[in-house]
Amino acid sequence: MNLKRALLLAMMVLATGFAAPAFASLEIDITRGHLEPTPLAIPSFTGSSEPEREIGRQIAGVIRADLERSGLFKVLDPASYIEHQSNIDLQPRFAEWRVIRADALLAGRVVIENENRVRVDMRLWDVFAETHLFGQQMGTTPENWRRIAHKIADSIYQKLTGESGYFDTRVVFIAESGPKINRTKRLAIMDQDGANPTFLTPGSYTVLTPRFSPTAQQITYLSYSSIVPSVFLFNIETGRQEVLGDFPGMTFAPRFSPDGKKVIMSLVQRGNSEIWMMDLRTRRRTRLTNSPAIDTSPSFSPDGSKIVFNSDRGGSPQLYIMNVDGSALRRITFGKGRYSAPVWSPRGDLIAFTKHFQGKFHIGVMRPDGEGERTLTTAYLDEGPTWSPNGRVLMFTRETRPGAGPHVWSIDLTGANLRRVTTPGDSSDPAWSPLIE
Repeated sequence: MNLKRALLLAMMVLATGFAAPAFASLEIDITRGHLEPTPLAIPSFTGSSEPEREIGRQIAGVIRADLERSGLFKVLDPASYIEHQSNIDLQPRFAEWRVIRADALLAGRVVIENENRVRVDMRLWDVFAETHLFGQQMGTTPENWRRIAHKIADSIYQKLTGESGYFDTRVVFIAESGPKINRTKRLAIMDQDGANPTFLTPGSYTVLTPRFSPTAQQITYLSYSSIVPSVFLFNIETGRQEVLGDFPGMTFAPRFSPDGKKVIMSLVQRGNSEIWMMDLRTRRRTRLTNSPAIDTSPSFSPDGSKIVFNSDRGGSPQLYIMNVDGSALRRITFGKGRYSAPVWSPRGDLIAFTKHFQGKFHIGVMRPDGEGERTLTTAYLDEGPTWSPNGRVLMFTRETRPGAGPHVWSIDLTGANLRRVTTPGDSSDPAWSPLIE
């Protein structure tokens, strides 16, 4: 499907009274494999006092970093800017921005209304069409300025690509430390750019494979806090932990259904691994597979109607799809290598996976029918992909060589823009949240 969309065919007029024209020419086609980044000018946001200007500098810095990290945008060096706007309500001198080859200009202002509230105004301009693309006004507490920056970056991304952004999100992961034979593994959470890392468990017991709920308010994870491995539900807002159940044969935490009412998991009983589903309200479990083979790593389709999982019932680990009730089971991979850890894209169009082939590990994607397989990464160890909420970027765990510690990396859907995500120490098992409400 061609995802290219004409930009701004229906312009949003905000309550702030910022007017918008009926059409603007700036657009980005994100379906091309090798995209020349769109040049943007993002000056520091203005303010009438030094505290306002300092917040403005910080907000602009986060927006620049978000958009550049996407690989779709190139933020021009602020030292090259000719015009220095003091009033964002006035139309910029477009000719001076065309000289430095900016396609779009973001102008912003910070107003500290009182000690508990900061207002941020912004406008985005199409430099070559000399038109106002859109404006926004948002309020928050002074310490929450970073989230406002992520929201503005999301708005720009959406207006210029036609697709939702992914910057106002968080990532839960396993923070690792200590020697290889006695690792401390703690549950941790951070913003998608690596900022604000916070430990959620003390490190006195091992935790593995965290997963977000559809609301982004709960995390499920596997814990070895006792002899028997247990699955916990962790409420991010309250810090409350609840035992979902004790599962002696479980090696991965379960995944939530799209509606958040069920979880799906693999359980070993009498030496045999099968796929099970649990209703979170009743705690009733339903068995979905029945095979002497190893069935594991299930993941729901975004509409909740199907499940992809890994099984060696065909002789080697391959990927299979079935209906949510376990019917209509079929194999979708027939290539060389050992497939594992499938995860359905939030868009529904692709499945990401890990593959072990010729002594290396790869992160790849394919369509749900198994066609169109593409390898995105190859390394000594790449595993455990997780999707951004717009289905355009993947995070995963990478070890670059034997003995090296694991770290979280990201790559976009074209196989370009490979980046390491900054974390406090070693890190593994990332799981991306939905967009935060």
